[in-house]
Amino acid sequence: MSLFSNQNQEFTHRHIGPGAQDTQEMLHTIGVTGMEELIGNTVPAAIRMDHDLNLPDGISEAEYLRSLKEISLKNKVFKTYIGQGYYDNNTPSVIQRNLFENPGWYTQYTPYQAEIAQGRLESLLNFQTMVCDLTGLPLANASLLDEASAAAEAMAMFFHTLNKDHEHPTRHRFFVDKDVFPQTIDVVITRALPLHIEVVEGDFKTAVLDETYFGALVQYPNDKGSIEDYRSFITKVHNHGAYVAMATDLLALTLLTPPGELGADVALGNSQRFGVPLGFGGPHAAFFSTTDDFKRQIPGRIIGISVDAQGNRALRMALQTREQHIKREKATSNICTAQALLANMAAMYAVYHGPDGLKDIAKRVALLTQSLGEALKGGGYKVRNAQYFDTVVIDTDNVAHIRARAEKHELNFRYYNNNNETLGISLDETTTIHDVRTILEVFEINSSALNINKDILHTIPSHLVRTSEFLTQQVFNSHHSETQMMRYLKLLENKDLSLNTSMISLGSCTMKLNAATEMTPLSWAHWGKMHPFAPKSQTEGYQQMCAELEQYLCAITAFDACSLQPNSGAQGEYAGLLTIRNFHEAHGQGHRNVILIPISAHGTNPASAVMAGYKVVVVKALENGYIDVEDLKLKAIQHSGNLAGIMITYPSTYGVYEESVKDITQIVHEHGGQVYMDGANMNAQVGLTAPGLIGADVCHLNLHKTFAIPHGGGGPGMGPICVKQHLAPFLPGHVFDTEGEDANAVSAAPYGSASILLISYAYIKMLGVHGVRKATEYAILNANYMRARLKNDYEILYTGVNGTCAHEFIVDLRPFKKSAEIEAEDIAKRLIDYGFHAPTMSFPVAGTIMIEPTESEDKAELDRFCDALLSIREEIRAVENGTANKTDNPLKNAPHTQSVITADEWSHTYTRQQAAFPLQYVKHNKFWPSVARVNNTYGDRNLICTCEPTEAYMEAEG
Repeated sequence: MSLFSNQNQEFTHRHIGPGAQDTQEMLHTIGVTGMEELIGNTVPAAIRMDHDLNLPDGISEAEYLRSLKEISLKNKVFKTYIGQGYYDNNTPSVIQRNLFENPGWYTQYTPYQAEIAQGRLESLLNFQTMVCDLTGLPLANASLLDEASAAAEAMAMFFHTLNKDHEHPTRHRFFVDKDVFPQTIDVVITRALPLHIEVVEGDFKTAVLDETYFGALVQYPNDKGSIEDYRSFITKVHNHGAYVAMATDLLALTLLTPPGELGADVALGNSQRFGVPLGFGGPHAAFFSTTDDFKRQIPGRIIGISVDAQGNRALRMALQTREQHIKREKATSNICTAQALLANMAAMYAVYHGPDGLKDIAKRVALLTQSLGEALKGGGYKVRNAQYFDTVVIDTDNVAHIRARAEKHELNFRYYNNNNETLGISLDETTTIHDVRTILEVFEINSSALNINKDILHTIPSHLVRTSEFLTQQVFNSHHSETQMMRYLKLLENKDLSLNTSMISLGSCTMKLNAATEMTPLSWAHWGKMHPFAPKSQTEGYQQMCAELEQYLCAITAFDACSLQPNSGAQGEYAGLLTIRNFHEAHGQGHRNVILIPISAHGTNPASAVMAGYKVVVVKALENGYIDVEDLKLKAIQHSGNLAGIMITYPSTYGVYEESVKDITQIVHEHGGQVYMDGANMNAQVGLTAPGLIGADVCHLNLHKTFAIPHGGGGPGMGPICVKQHLAPFLPGHVFDTEGEDANAVSAAPYGSASILLISYAYIKMLGVHGVRKATEYAILNANYMRARLKNDYEILYTGVNGTCAHEFIVDLRPFKKSAEIEAEDIAKRLIDYGFHAPTMSFPVAGTIMIEPTESEDKAELDRFCDALLSIREEIRAVENGTANKTDNPLKNAPHTQSVITADEWSHTYTRQQAAFPLQYVKHNKFWPSVARVNNTYGDRNLICTCEPTEAYMEAEG
């Protein structure tokens, strides 16, 4: 390879951890002569790809950034007043640099190990508190995917609450006001159809309801910008025993009476305008708050306050028993990913500005909008809405002329359903007096008509003016200077273990390197400032990037078409199943309603199947973890007439390439079913095999796993689906592309969380055809190296026919419960003392850990982790042979905090040194957990999900 061609491979060498010498040493430890032998022993020949992927060659990081800059300039950044739930804003620089662009915030995993996640848990608790205060409801989750899917979640929650027999519901109607955002209505309809919910659209003022309705959805302020008083409507709905969800706007709620005070049962919306870039639709954190009555049904994650082993305040994810991965087919939601990173940004925006700052921003927006509305009326235009916050809607027969003038001034207004009589103008935090004068110039109104020297907001009705206080807690009134904010962000960051601390070896979750070059363009204005409903002539850069990414993903999966819309893995599962459902219905096979799911499947699989209207039939597994093909045959025959398909994961959830996978797909096809493949383990497929080669018809891809999007402490994620040609006509559409017609959308924006698609695009462009395959090979190498190092001291479950694993493997910890009374949780918490996040615990087998190192970890880091587990094994032996106390030992008391180690008294039977510095490497980079082991039971029994009021701090100080 020449000096110059080698430059184009630089990213591959930086992405993949082991160098040439390390590779040879690792292969020797495994007991193979080379990479070809390892891959040959691991991946069955029958499914191996016999050609290179149809991908371009890799390019250097510098070349990628240069070319992407050229593509970005095809996006035209106009001043946008489209609104419709998306608003430009000013991301405070201190938040952008210290949170949004900081791997200490964006590379953590979901906070299942609470002891090393107290920083982002604190921030997410702030988010919940902010939402509860602004909406006037007592319980909020730690974010959902987007406003539209949040509305669908509210509908489903109401439906399941009032219809205990979901097969034969007595209350099957859901009312949606005609002035709810159209993209929200579209997603609600998509989610309603499989559950046989009848969505009734109408005018809330004249709606006639009865006991067949279980709920209603209204928008506040609504799609036309109007502020409506829903109190009498809410009373009417409640009189029929039904519930009301109110889609709303957090900034508006600083001035408006909150939904909870109006009587709403749920408030929901998008927190995007709290400092999160537009990003052509995402990622943005939806909010969802409700009454205490729904605390066991609320979808998504809840952060709650508990105590640790020392009795100190500690945070954790509360009420996890209601989550989909536990309830499986009995779940009413399949929410698996939140938007934690973006929820943290929105929370910090509120912390930085405080209640007075937020109110000032809202007042500026409202005053400018009011002044614009009055000037337009004075200029002879008919303003449809008399009472509004940030949006004026004009009825005029001059829309085409105004649009031409607006685009000449590089302004985007909203043109309702592309008609020629109505347009909307939504102002935001970035709007200035000069901007309003420019708008008036477009309407050919003299800007001297603008009068903003008013203190009275008469466009907000007096009976809906907010009188209640909000954000009175200390945290929202303490960090308003940049120095204070910078230090608060650093304080929380230091409490969290992220990828910039050490490897996170979570099996199935694929915690990959999130390269800086992949992340950098997300802060560029030509990507971040784009509204998802901007005219296509202004978004050619996004269109090019998305089209190329779709081609790359189709090549990688051996499929024919792709939808980038699903904005999480669970949404991808759901979209894939809907595609199968719609295919069957289009071919007169709508009665096919049975989905086969192996017992080892991810928890979201059965939950998604039920949401898509399917009945779940579980397929058994053999002792070696393989799908029981004989049981599959029997069940395929039994349900042949109604078989819709099967959901499989490949390699299996047990980390094995099943030799029988082609037999499995053939059996399902013979009985008229389609094969859905869960893409969670694609990091073991890319370049070696593909879903299309093994007989799948559709798969979703977790871009936050295989394709390097950061996990963000629990989100964002993306879950595009790829399909064979016969399923392509049934992929999700969008109202934006169908001129207002229902389009089977699963997300609010046409391309979901479009801005983070750039990360996966960069990953593929820089690695290129040879690099993506090499990444897969090294993921397999790293896993097998760790397996080889650990196999003599731990029992490794489920290997392939040649004794190898795929990209992950399962370590059995169950014997230690009998021999030493040591549980899997004890080992997980003890790993924290060694500076590591625990692998995936008790999935797919209770009492085990599943380890996945990824390709980006170097041999030294792999050795440190193995050394930690081997040292822990010696600590267990000490309990087994009686030299260590069964109840007072380093495992049972883990993790050890700095305050415990440095306390004046030490009464344990082992030393402080053994507790805190069990191996030499720990001394060089000690990570201290900020709390001891968290008491989960206490937190659930004493559910507190918001920050303590300021008085609590005052009492504590006293």
